[in-house]
Amino acid sequence: MKSTRESRREGRWFYFFISPWLIGFIVFALFPVLASLYYSFTEYDIIHAPEFIGFGNYNELFHDEQFWNSVKVTLKYTFISVPLTLFLSLVFAMLINQKIPFRGIFRTAMYFPSMISGVSMALLWFWVFNPQAGLFNYGLSLFGIDPIHWFLDEKYAMWALIIMSFWGLGGGMLIFLAGLQGVPAHLLEAAKLDGAGRLRTFWNVTFPLISPVFLFQLIIGLIESFQVFTQAYTITQGGPNYSTWFYVYNIYINAFKNFRYGYASAMSWILLIAVTVITFVIMKLSNRYVYYEGGRER
Repeated sequence: MKSTRESRREGRWFYFFISPWLIGFIVFALFPVLASLYYSFTEYDIIHAPEFIGFGNYNELFHDEQFWNSVKVTLKYTFISVPLTLFLSLVFAMLINQKIPFRGIFRTAMYFPSMISGVSMALLWFWVFNPQAGLFNYGLSLFGIDPIHWFLDEKYAMWALIIMSFWGLGGGMLIFLAGLQGVPAHLLEAAKLDGAGRLRTFWNVTFPLISPVFLFQLIIGLIESFQVFTQAYTITQGGPNYSTWFYVYNIYINAFKNFRYGYASAMSWILLIAVTVITFVIMKLSNRYVYYEGGRER
């Protein structure tokens, strides 16, 4: 066994080697989070000293129409985009999991678009949805449909952003593919010998075995959908008529346009609490529906 002196020396070296990460975490993560919690109880515009106002910001939030509009816009995007993204990712994963020629090329082609993100992706889709020269409207014109001003019409702006979200299907598809390849072949063969069709085999054998993967994808998808910002900022600027005024975009406007950092901090903490509660509820409910080989998760 190691002596107490050796253990202490190893402990000191351990903290020495992790000190760069520890200092970075405290300075760039922990301190800003705690500072934002304090600022959420203050009136702060970065020029004047913070003025403590208690729950004033939170009280104002719940009476702010723009706050509720941003919540509604974000939830609408979440309830449409996340299920469709999960479904399409799983469908494509099942397709490229088949024994077909050039599988590797198809997998690479499906995953490659998800490597392009942020502003570059938003600008690319801005041209795709261009009402005069965009590929999307050109495709619609082949069916006799008049050009649509996607980002200038409040009826279509949100749908354009939802369609844009499918650009990142490759990442989810790859994770589902890994889950599908982990399904034991002998279980699929047994189901086939018992006369089960493809749909029944998928529902009773495949899906339960990949349900932990589906749960992971669901939680990550929900968290990402609550943080949509780049598309709204780069393309729509929250419009038209506030139809794409997402929650995080609302935080940005209050912080860096209106210089209400205390108010924006309160909004950020509401978002953090909401994401934490939703994740906790999903994890609790998942114990009834998610299959784990080692037994139920506690």
